[in-house]
Amino acid sequence: MNFFKRLVTPMAFTFLSCSAIAAPTSAEVDALKAEFMKTQTEKGFEPDEISQFIANAEYNQAVIDAMTKPWEAKPWHQYYPIFLTEKRLDKGLAFWNEHADLIAKASKEFNVDPQIIVAIIGIETFYGGYMGNYPVKDALYTLGFHYPPRAKFFRSEFANLQSLVKEERLDINNLKGSYAGAMGFGQFIPSSYRHYAVDFDNDGKRDLLNSKADAIGSVANYFHQHGWQKGQPVTLQLTLNKDLPDNLKTWSGERLHYKVADILSPEVALAESMDLDVSQPAMLVKLEQADHDEYWLGLKNFYVITRYNRSPLYAMAVYQFSQELKKAYVTQ
Repeated sequence: MNFFKRLVTPMAFTFLSCSAIAAPTSAEVDALKAEFMKTQTEKGFEPDEISQFIANAEYNQAVIDAMTKPWEAKPWHQYYPIFLTEKRLDKGLAFWNEHADLIAKASKEFNVDPQIIVAIIGIETFYGGYMGNYPVKDALYTLGFHYPPRAKFFRSEFANLQSLVKEERLDINNLKGSYAGAMGFGQFIPSSYRHYAVDFDNDGKRDLLNSKADAIGSVANYFHQHGWQKGQPVTLQLTLNKDLPDNLKTWSGERLHYKVADILSPEVALAESMDLDVSQPAMLVKLEQADHDEYWLGLKNFYVITRYNRSPLYAMAVYQFSQELKKAYVTQ
């Protein structure tokens, strides 16, 4: 089957090359560490345990290299073969069949479509096959103290990691994840782990590293908490009668500010006619094919997927994969 041929290329992403980032000086790093010490002390940690927590983390250049060349920066023809494969679909169908009761329970309890739960775990880690080999403490330390463009965010995640390890009694020295410090079957960063993880197998702990049940429930809860609308459309292809009107801007990561009615017009129409609430929030997504541009109407559910990963490329891949999973599950 070549059902993934209809997947499309998203708008270009920009990223900073290694050479474009000025490394902080030793004095600047020391100042950041002092600030971190103060913040964590105010949260109730003892100075000695904070110092030890920092001292146990090491700088990792490979993390910086990966961050400056993310997969989402690749063109679609290089990106989609990584994720959208027959092998992943087969693995996803097997995962769904094996955990059908848990997935159905999570879908009902959190009001999230089951295929989205299965798709996320498949796209993120190939159902636990690739959960990352970067030491989480090193990744977050490196980005939090040595990557100025997003240092504040990752220092916050480094702080959340210290709390998470204490709360969930995790072995920090053997905690592996992505270059951005995401962990487990669903690749939760520490703040997401703390705020959205659930004990779905009722064994008294929230274990996203080893428990598939907890991972399934936690992904469902994440989507629920971000406003997923079960059974509602996610994204719809548009047709343009001529050039995009000057008053419309394509989505670039901001909060939804358009309504459907702001986007649809005689010049910009749905590729397939359907009844649609034109007062609902929406975005306009530009997807670049090799020889032309496509435009898509992203609805609230599409925006929710981007809360997991802000790339519209990622959101489209998750959505399309989820649709193929649903088709395969229903027709098996």
